[in-house]
Amino acid sequence: MSTTTFGVNDAMAVKLWSKYMTVAMRDNLDIAPLMGTDDNSIIHLKEDMKKGNGDKITCSLRARLTGDGITENETAEGNGESLSVYSDALVINELGHVVGARSENTIDQQRVPWDLRAQCKDALGEWWADRFSASFFAQVCGYTPQTNTKYTGMNAVSGVASGTGLERQIVTGTGANDENITSADTFTLEVIDQAVEAAKVGSQKVRPMKIKGQDRYVVYLHPFQVTSLRTASGTTQWNAIQQAALAGGNDTKNPIYTGALGEYNGCILRSNQDVTQGVSSADGTAVTTVRRAVLLGAQAAAVGFGKSGGKERARWNEELLDHKRKLEVSAWQIWGMKKCVWNSVDFGTVVMSSYAVASS
Repeated sequence: MSTTTFGVNDAMAVKLWSKYMTVAMRDNLDIAPLMGTDDNSIIHLKEDMKKGNGDKITCSLRARLTGDGITENETAEGNGESLSVYSDALVINELGHVVGARSENTIDQQRVPWDLRAQCKDALGEWWADRFSASFFAQVCGYTPQTNTKYTGMNAVSGVASGTGLERQIVTGTGANDENITSADTFTLEVIDQAVEAAKVGSQKVRPMKIKGQDRYVVYLHPFQVTSLRTASGTTQWNAIQQAALAGGNDTKNPIYTGALGEYNGCILRSNQDVTQGVSSADGTAVTTVRRAVLLGAQAAAVGFGKSGGKERARWNEELLDHKRKLEVSAWQIWGMKKCVWNSVDFGTVVMSSYAVASS
């Protein structure tokens, strides 16, 4: 029985391996369930550039109406309230990575039981998943110490942005900034309560997702913060999460629930090591003893993809070198990711800074 294969540089191989790499990236990407094409998604997928040219996507948001309304003996004509529409620009650019290995024509391939070409595919999928995750959390946590846009979704990071009567950062303890946080200021459920409160008040509330008609936020914590939460004393701490975890009536089949720690106060709790360190308000450097957990609502961030030469987002390329003894493969994407900021306020995020270091 023969098996159909596609060799290096075969036109069909490019399409096939692009698809394989995209699947490998998705399978390794913890935040994949957050992405969607509708404005109910936490990461709003913008595909405007896949059909046309350009390197910038404009994201628009209509603000809430604030007028008094019109009642009897008042003139309606000519007294309408103007719509307030704000926009944010998402830049896309090319990013890729190259992996080298010995080709199938060498003794190196014969010495190992696995396919080196397939290993390159898996490695690139993992690399892209890691880069997407690092970029997402750098953006939504407002981690400005990272200035290399290769690690921030090809867009510069903006710090936490609040407005009059709005709060977008909760700092544990009595200090006002990350650098004031001490070892006594660990993560507790009260921090989540404060973030939910901040999300629900003011003229520009953080809009929750709708899951089966229920309002839900997603909260990401660093594993160090999860340990603090688990070991906090009192019956109102971790026990409360366990009692409410994936409680009856919730749509636990939704992929956002997969791997969740539990649920508390309308928040699905998840953990990821890419949740960033704190940021000093004094000099903009990293505060290594602090982590910035983040509450996420709908359209917390936007991601866009450009044309990569085919239906798949990734472009796969293979080259045989050194008289076909060495194989180099690469995976490229034209893409960009950015936290959504409208009218100078973070639209869908509330950062929660707490003391967080390894427990051992």
